Amino acid sequence: MKQEKTDILIIGLGLAGMTAAITAAGTGKKVTIITKTKNLSSGSTPWAQGGIVYKGLNDSTEKLKNDILKAGADHCWEEAVDHLCKHGPRLVKKFLIDTLGAEFDKKEGSLSRVSEGAHSEPRVIYKEDQTGQSIHQAALARLQQLDNVKILVDHTAIDLLTFSHHSTASTDIYKKPACFGAMVLDNKNDQVVAMHASKTILASGGIGQLFLHTTNPKEATGDGVAMAWRAGARCFNLHYIQFHPTALYHPSGRFLISEALRGEGAKLINSQGLEFMKNYDSRGALAPRDIVSRSIHTEMLKDETDCMFLDISHKEAEWVFKRFPTIYKHCLSKGIDITKEPVPIVPAAHYSCGGVGVNLVGKTSLKRLYAVGEVACSGVHGANRLASTSLLECLVWGYFAGKDALESKDDDNYFPPLASWKQGKGLIDKAQIAQEWYTIKSTMWNFAGLIRSQSKLHAAMNILRNLQSEVEQVYQSSKLDKNIISLRNGAQTALAIIASGIESRESRGTHYVEGR
Repeated sequence: MKQEKTDILIIGLGLAGMTAAITAAGTGKKVTIITKTKNLSSGSTPWAQGGIVYKGLNDSTEKLKNDILKAGADHCWEEAVDHLCKHGPRLVKKFLIDTLGAEFDKKEGSLSRVSEGAHSEPRVIYKEDQTGQSIHQAALARLQQLDNVKILVDHTAIDLLTFSHHSTASTDIYKKPACFGAMVLDNKNDQVVAMHASKTILASGGIGQLFLHTTNPKEATGDGVAMAWRAGARCFNLHYIQFHPTALYHPSGRFLISEALRGEGAKLINSQGLEFMKNYDSRGALAPRDIVSRSIHTEMLKDETDCMFLDISHKEAEWVFKRFPTIYKHCLSKGIDITKEPVPIVPAAHYSCGGVGVNLVGKTSLKRLYAVGEVACSGVHGANRLASTSLLECLVWGYFAGKDALESKDDDNYFPPLASWKQGKGLIDKAQIAQEWYTIKSTMWNFAGLIRSQSKLHAAMNILRNLQSEVEQVYQSSKLDKNIISLRNGAQTALAIIASGIESRESRGTHYVEGR
């Protein structure tokens, strides 16, 4: 078994992981980043359309804080919200704009700002409808200039290395739980590598692919939560999963239609062309996402239709071209001209508000292990995320995790002896993999989707418990590849989400339970 060593290992190449890497690498530490994608356009960051929270012209820290707390259904960790509000706007200016040179749209020399759902001020800055792509490119360009940062594409993390699970020194089990790197599969040659690291930062993204309909990229299979769960790290709020109200409804698949369209005046209408959101909330189409998503779902059931519609055709066509070029081009490629007709939309799994529990610098309950970005639960989002705060959280927690990981502590130079890696010899049946994924996706969508019940959640538990056991047997007996690793992680994370939902005692935010 091949073994490698680095100072800081980062699993994931989105904004959170890249921010941590850039921050840590500035002091000369050796940083290794792995991503399971074959190219550098990895994670959800490049997919983010709407923008990032900055500060409005008549804004204040207190206003932003109140908006986050209200959207989070009074379940946010107030210290974390204060941390975000204090440092977020400062880091947008200092790190994203001044250091990385990320570009944002301007009007008459000043940053353009827009309001989004549940925001009391226009404070979201953007780059057309490609904000995430703009930020990702700027961060990646900076990373590639750093000689002490190594990026490994097409590498899949298998499991976190811990004293209790992987050390051959039997007395290491008495040490405080700690992580000293990860087992990684080099997908190009099927070689397993033990990557030792003084500090490990999980930045592996979300869980959207566990659902039948999602706005997330294909790699969002819950890997980080599953690995942390197996390693014994504390995970919580897993049942709070935000569904984006407006994903393009088309046979080719789902595509995010940014909330910024509603911020710019797009209307939510039914098949008769009538607006309906005021019937559910006085804020209309700009109510918090959980409310808008459930309202659309309810209207679909009431009208017995497969979708609702989003209409921005009342705006000037030239303005739409310039403001939303990506959305316009994508919809046009599917035969829909958004300047002339409404867009068919449905809610889709979008963002996990829960995850691996962390403190204000991203430290988990395991020594030497950090988690940042969507895989983490910082407490900022509570039971429902405020629009455009996800990139801001990535920036803030990535920055502070990168700084904290530089400090020598927690016996971070101890690396125990490892047993050689053993794996099965059986071949993976692709049809079985596909069937297991379909079971996970349909079970999660139907039983743990927009509207839940205890009976649905218990039914999902029975299905997924058996499936997870079967998948684990296949994993143990088969020759390792990235597909069985992702399936194993997806099954584990789905089961953890269901368990979290069953344990919850109240209907709150994105966890909407019938009869409570």
